[in-house]
This record gives sequence, C-alpha cells and structure tokens, in this order.
Amino acid sequence: MTSYTASSLKAELNSRGWRLTPQREKILVIFQELSKGNHLSAEELHQILEDQGEIISLSTIYRSVKLMSKMGILRELELAEGHKHYELNQPHPHHHHHLVCIQCNRTIEFRNDSILKHSLKQCEKEGFQLIDCQLTVMTICPEALRMGWPSTPPNGWNCTRSFV
Repeated sequence: MTSYTASSLKAELNSRGWRLTPQREKILVIFQELSKGNHLSAEELHQILEDQGEIISLSTIYRSVKLMSKMGILRELELAEGHKHYELNQPHPHHHHHLVCIQCNRTIEFRNDSILKHSLKQCEKEGFQLIDCQLTVMTICPEALRMGWPSTPPNGWNCTRSFV
C-alpha cells in the first residue's frame, strides 16, 4: 500500500485500462487534504466539491469512490449513519479501527496492532492476501448513557462531544 499522487494514480488507472479524469483527480486531492480522523460520505464529498465550484454529479462521485476503494486508494467504512464513508487508505503502520456511538454517531479512531497481526496470520494460513483490516465497534458514548440511553434522549438533544 503506497500513498497516491496524481501521477501514480494515473499510472495505476492506465494499467487497468481506465483514465485519470479531472473528477477522479479532484476527489483524490480532497481526501489527501482531509484532516486526520475525518471520513466523508459521497454526499459530503459532493457538497465540498460544489462549495469549491466544481460540477461533478453525485453518481460520478459514487462510481469514483467505489473504484478508488476497489483499487485500495480509499477505505470504505460502515459507520453508524447507515451509509458508507470513505477515507484515504494508509499503509499498515497507520491502520486503525473505529468506535462508533450508535446514538450520536461520534466516531473515535484507535490503533490495535494485534488485530492487524491476527488478520495477517489468518490470511497467510488461508493463502489470502490482506487488502484492508478494519474493525468497527458499535458503542454508546458516555454522554448518551448519562442522558438515559436506551430510552429516547430529550427532544432536540445533540451530543456535545466533538466529532472526530
């Protein structure tokens, strides 16, 4: 797993019979500039691009993030909101996992090298090649517990903890 530049992405796409379109390059740049710990849904990515004055259809964004995920450039994440999020895939030393509050969707990243080591060992045993290793732990954050979870929180309640 390597970090991608526009030229390495172009070479990778060309080797697979695809092109580096301006839209794919812009999507890559958004993820490269995304601060650590942030994840974007296709809709959020679409909004960022619109805010930058880019006209890229949501269907093009969906196709591009799917393709970039299959290529290993992006990680596709299943978080609590019921739709996929994406982040730049990093080499093994940067692999991380997620704690996700199912009440407020707060997401915390954590590292655990034993999860990765166990996954690598299992892949080797079965003759598989590891592409990605991610664990998502569905949780209830401390604030939601204080608000009385699992009963319905007060009307209009929003978690005051900062989102990662």
